[in-house]
Parts: sequence; structure tokens; C-alpha cells
Amino acid sequence: MRLTVFGATGGVGGEIVRQALDAGHEVTAVVRDPARLTSTGERLRVVEADLSDPEALRAAVAGRDAVLSGLGARSRRAAGVTARLTRAVLAAMAAEDVRRLVIVSAAPVGPAAEDDGPLDRALRSVVSAVLKDVYTDLRETEAELARSTAEWTSVRPPRLLDRPLTGRYRTVVGGFPRAGRAIGRADVAHAMLAAVGDPATVRQGVGVAY
Repeated sequence: MRLTVFGATGGVGGEIVRQALDAGHEVTAVVRDPARLTSTGERLRVVEADLSDPEALRAAVAGRDAVLSGLGARSRRAAGVTARLTRAVLAAMAAEDVRRLVIVSAAPVGPAAEDDGPLDRALRSVVSAVLKDVYTDLRETEAELARSTAEWTSVRPPRLLDRPLTGRYRTVVGGFPRAGRAIGRADVAHAMLAAVGDPATVRQGVGVAY
């Protein structure tokens, strides 16, 4: 497949690029600072662009089979950036008639597991309060997806870990795995790449966790 990856120098985005190249895909990585991109290869094209300008992004998404976004606020002070940049990505995709989009969001943005116990409910409540502005940004991001014509999927992980790829995790379309408290960034990237070709995830949130 021909894929475009936004947020390609971040923890999840960098893993998407690496795994997509390893799988034989052609990858366009859209970055602000090419020096921070660690992946290389003949099938990798690097595009330096202003991520807030839809016109500047059109060439990066034109002719792609799918777009994947690892964009996200790196701190509470940066809250608001995800929705703003995602609007630009959606506008560029619409202009080039590219439909498939998979983004990384967060577990508290979607529904809790139906059978979660009191500990998990309490943890979710505390995390949601501490990172309130970040999750408000992500909710607005998902609202932008819902208002768009894109064939989107929002992958919603809990606490992110720096661990090697396992390929062993649980997913729930439209919900969240019971007692799912953490997952490695590499496995989130794996789940996002798997979602690209899964029609059951189109216009759905997908909870992922160990």
C-alpha cells in the first residue's frame, strides 16, 4: 500500500513508519524536522511541511491508499494542537479525494469497558481529571472526524509504554477491553496498521490494550 504518516517523529508515528516499511509498504512521512526521523529506506519519502496548512499537505496525501496520524499533544500546555492539525489533514485529504484515515486517540475519549471494576473506573476518573485539556482536544478531534466524509478509525489506547512489538493485545470495536491499563507504542502502531484494511473499524473507535 501507499501510506502517508503524520506525526512520524513521535513515539507511535515513528513505529508506524518503521513497521510499514518492514511490511513492504511505500511510506510518505510528513514532518516538521526531518533530522528527527530515524527510519530510512528506498520506499520512504520524507516531506517537510507546515502541518497547519492544508494546501501544503495536499501533495503528501495525493494518491495515497490511506493516511495514518500519530499526531498528539506532547504536554498539557500543547492541548488544542491535535484538533487543529487534524482539521488540516482532513481538508487536504478531501481536496485530493483520499478517504481512509486512522488516528491515535486515547482510551478516556471513548466508552469504558462495560464490566470494568471500581479500581479501573477510579483510575479512569483520575486520569481524565489530570489530563482534562488533552482529552478535550482529542474529543474535538474525534468530533472533526465524525463531521467529515473520511472513512476514519480512531484507535484508543490507555497508558503508553516503550516496549518492543508483541502483536499480542486485545481490541474492542466501539468499546474498550476490560481492565486494559497499558499498551506499548509499538503495538498501538501495529493495531493502527491492521485497522487500515479492516472494514469493521471504519467510522469507529477501537479500544486497544494488553
